[in-house]
Amino acid sequence: MQRFIAPLAALILASAPLAAQLDPIEYNADELVEMAVVGQISPPSVRDTVYRVEADGTVSFMPGVGSITYNFRTGDSAVDMAGNHVEPAVSLYNLGADGDRNSSESRALNALSQVGNPVTVVTGDAKGERGRVIGKHGGAEHVMVDFDDAVFDRLVIGDVMQVRALGAGMRLLNVDGVKVMNTSPDLIDAFNRAGAGVTGDGKLRVGVSHRIPARVMGSGLGRDHTFTGDYDIQMFDPATVEEYQLSSLRFGDIVAIIDADTSYGRIYRQGAVTIGVVSHGRSDSAGHGPGVTTLFTSTAGNIEPVIDARANLSALLGLRDVELSRD
Repeated sequence: MQRFIAPLAALILASAPLAAQLDPIEYNADELVEMAVVGQISPPSVRDTVYRVEADGTVSFMPGVGSITYNFRTGDSAVDMAGNHVEPAVSLYNLGADGDRNSSESRALNALSQVGNPVTVVTGDAKGERGRVIGKHGGAEHVMVDFDDAVFDRLVIGDVMQVRALGAGMRLLNVDGVKVMNTSPDLIDAFNRAGAGVTGDGKLRVGVSHRIPARVMGSGLGRDHTFTGDYDIQMFDPATVEEYQLSSLRFGDIVAIIDADTSYGRIYRQGAVTIGVVSHGRSDSAGHGPGVTTLFTSTAGNIEPVIDARANLSALLGLRDVELSRD
């Protein structure tokens, strides 16, 4: 059984303002309920038509959701790939007793699994190996998990995994006006070690790889909650892509969406800020793009994002040693 132990250097973000006079993030640790949820590795799926119509009217066929994705994982590009909605690393689902991906068992897997939760393989040749939850994908209703490199060759579609789900019901105790969701205690602790925290005037300061305007957010709008799934960064306007360096987005990036409130669904609201993690890859279908799963949101904008190239789960959770430069 393996544990992820991040090297000290990987846990310190480079941005000096993060470390200045901050209190650690506090949350209701003693109240949180820890329970097991299970999923199995999902096979890939392909539409009846095979093709997808892209926003410019062309059609394409590329890999999509599900399966074991060997070469696009936490820290790898979420943009530079021949894929459509590709999910990094390993995709889990739970069809439930009735074989329905919209079953209560499936919802439990997706809603109760929190980014950073430990995952244990319980069947197959990789039995006993441990990974981490790295994101959620709406529509497909998948939970994505990453492992050490050596584990992947022993995984097989259908292998069952158990998540120690801890974090649902989390409240921040020392910062007002910020909701937290899809976030494990392990991830909060990683943020604290990396220099995130609460400022003297009561704002949550956190390192992010990108600041993204809410005007480009697409698919995933209209839901009445954000405890499952994600919503997508549209990348169809070249000037916006260049201005906000969106082509450098990576799986596992911690990003800030400016003027976005995801307290009760996903809406545009001036002054609001949402912090999320990039959880699936690019798409050229209209309204779609790299997906973001919410971690923190503040209607009043009580979040202070600080740009840092190393704001990625690979460094925060010690998952992989990858180069995170944004050149």
